[in-house]
Amino acid sequence: MIKFGFAIKTPRSENMDSVSLERFNKLQERVPSFKRCFQCGCCSATCSARQFTDFSIRRIHTSFRRGDYEGLDEALKKCMLCGKCTLVCPRGVNLRSLIINMRQILDEKE
Repeated sequence: MIKFGFAIKTPRSENMDSVSLERFNKLQERVPSFKRCFQCGCCSATCSARQFTDFSIRRIHTSFRRGDYEGLDEALKKCMLCGKCTLVCPRGVNLRSLIINMRQILDEKE
């Protein structure tokens, strides 16, 4: 069989009906600027921790929105809270506050 350099992948879908949005809603209450993020990637591009680890604010942001909290607490510990991401955000999302509140919400018991 000849391969032409591309493959058709099966669609990846997420069932958001089964996800509890309690933590997500709590985060939006604490950090209202969280709603303005459209995941442009400026934060990840300027991240100092990203240069030395596999830390990605975009990945953490997406995982939190989807309710996929497994391993998220360890990933959040890699953030140095330097604030460079907040300075470059075109939508004015307070990412330092977002990271701090994500840590606190994950530490809270459900």
